Amino acid sequence: MKRFLLILTLLCQLTISVAQQADFQKAVARYKNASNVTAAVTKTTHKQAVAKDVTDKGTLTMKRPATVSIVMDGGKDQLLMEGSTFTMVVKGKKHVTSSQKNVQFTTFQTVFESILSGGQKDISKLGDLTVAKQSGNLVLTITPQADSKKAARRMLFSSFVMTIDTKTSELKSLRMNERAGYTEYTFTGFQFK
Repeated sequence: MKRFLLILTLLCQLTISVAQQADFQKAVARYKNASNVTAAVTKTTHKQAVAKDVTDKGTLTMKRPATVSIVMDGGKDQLLMEGSTFTMVVKGKKHVTSSQKNVQFTTFQTVFESILSGGQKDISKLGDLTVAKQSGNLVLTITPQADSKKAARRMLFSSFVMTIDTKTSELKSLRMNERAGYTEYTFTGFQFK
């Protein structure tokens, strides 16, 4: 009896993962036929110790197979994903890492590559990803898991939250949660080419 319940539980979990993958593929289907996607960006930086949030404007560019670029303040602030390489420029100072060296970006990379492929890359087996439907949106939350306490302390972000409009396939927002605040990018005016 216990074995039967265990098998039934595993089948239910697999069905949920398959259903979430299907929801995701439907939500990002528009990217399948677009090789270049652009949008306007509003960046909001919230620090718990500071009363007023800081906002800035910029652009988002996404290109298949695996390039995502957010450029603010004439290039002085940037986030760039080129395959497994991640570059962050803050006030002109450049920081580079990769998803092979820095595990907190592994699932992040896979999810963005899947978005850019129109959902062709399977995300259903990513252990640190949850997918939920909320008010016409698909909310993907990545909570990176560190392999040690030391690695956990070195992690810059505690989670990433992406919101995708299920009707338009537009990435509405990307929120990067930190220990003492967050940075949120809100996207508008999408152009799919």
